[in-house]
Amino acid sequence: MDITGRGKLLKIYVGETEKWKGKNLYHHLLLKLKEEGIAGVTVYRGLEGYGADKVLHSARILDISADLPMIIEAVDTEENIIKVLPLVKEMVPRGLVMVVDVEVIKYGPSNSKGDGARQNC
Repeated sequence: MDITGRGKLLKIYVGETEKWKGKNLYHHLLLKLKEEGIAGVTVYRGLEGYGADKVLHSARILDISADLPMIIEAVDTEENIIKVLPLVKEMVPRGLVMVVDVEVIKYGPSNSKGDGARQNC
């Protein structure tokens, strides 16, 4: 799959404790986007943050939070990102969903062993 050139970044912010059909929402979104054929998805756990409710969520030891921010990033062509938006909107009851233009410089495995690929020692 070649997605170099103009593409879209789908960025989703949800709480760590948000659920969808009994599973963590962020994990279910990852699996659903994979099932839909999206080129690449990464999930991050935020250290601190707040959303529309202005409640601060933090990973600091003295302020342990059970609901840290989770960020799901998906990159693909505009067509493929637009195709999954209705599904994402249905699955994300609260949080932030946004799409931004990106320029994909490289996607996929390296073409040669000298291009940063790991070699067995």
